[in-house]
Amino acid sequence: MTRQRLNCWEYQGCGCGPGGARIGESGQCPSSTESSLHGGNHGINGGRSCWVISGTLCDGVVAGDFEDKYHECRKCAFSQRVEVEEGLDFEDSESLLTRYRGTGVSTG
Repeated sequence: MTRQRLNCWEYQGCGCGPGGARIGESGQCPSSTESSLHGGNHGINGGRSCWVISGTLCDGVVAGDFEDKYHECRKCAFSQRVEVEEGLDFEDSESLLTRYRGTGVSTG
């Protein structure tokens, strides 16, 4: 049986993804709106590439840019799960950053 591929906001249950219950108080997480990464690691927008996106909401705290948060994100159970689920199809950080930075977003 194949496990469902969750986006970060579904996995974390933060309520800051599309239509989330906490958007009014915390705002919508940038991972759920970053369309340049749509489809990356089979996610909706940046939902399975959150570690490369600046300003994501991680454990209720706004995280910095890729360079600031990468080492913490590598320890995250969600990012590890994405890498395992994607296997040989895993889109690595370098590839994702190229797509993301191509949008003109400042990442550091």
